Amino acid sequence: MAIRDWPEAERPREKLLSKGAGALSDAELLAIFLRVGVAGKDAVTLARELLGHFGSLRSLINADAGLFCQAPGMGPAKFAQLQAAVELSRRFLGEKLSREAVLSCPDDVRRYLISRLRDQPREVFCLLLLDAQHRVIKLHELFFGTLDGAAVYPREVVKAVLAANAAAVILVHNHPSGIAEPSRADRQLTERLGAALGLVEVRVLDHLVIGDGEAISFAERGWL
Repeated sequence: MAIRDWPEAERPREKLLSKGAGALSDAELLAIFLRVGVAGKDAVTLARELLGHFGSLRSLINADAGLFCQAPGMGPAKFAQLQAAVELSRRFLGEKLSREAVLSCPDDVRRYLISRLRDQPREVFCLLLLDAQHRVIKLHELFFGTLDGAAVYPREVVKAVLAANAAAVILVHNHPSGIAEPSRADRQLTERLGAALGLVEVRVLDHLVIGDGEAISFAERGWL
């Protein structure tokens, strides 16, 4: 039976319009993106099979073009559309942060940083640069490392902060292992950077370590 022949309340598009996107399952959301199925399968059935094939929505989104296009009903056009949709959501979160005070929307900060860094295959060290009202100037990806570390140089951090005329900064880096628990080296680095930035009167408000869907805050643990 085609989706158009389903009861209206069960059709993904109508369900979204009446109840909101949050009421839909991963398969239903993916079916709206797919729009149509393939021979013998409606869009929802195809979406469920895709999620089963890749294991999760996250794995589907993170699949490279070659692997994605091997799936039934998929191709370069669908791959490009899906990646564009994901990037739009990231830019929406980033744009929202740029308009608001960071300290008034910590959950938005975390969601944005998790979406930006959780799937990076290597460690990335970033500076979330803030003005005097703690509004975002920009997220600056400063150092790139390997699977288990990145070299961070305080001199370069200070230069980047001064170049942006930032009044405060939130340090951010990811753990590609997915385990967000900070290491002793992370704590020592935070102390070094705090001391270096203090000399130019720039406050380190926090250091966030991004893991698999979580962000651990040094400030919340009383380490700053």
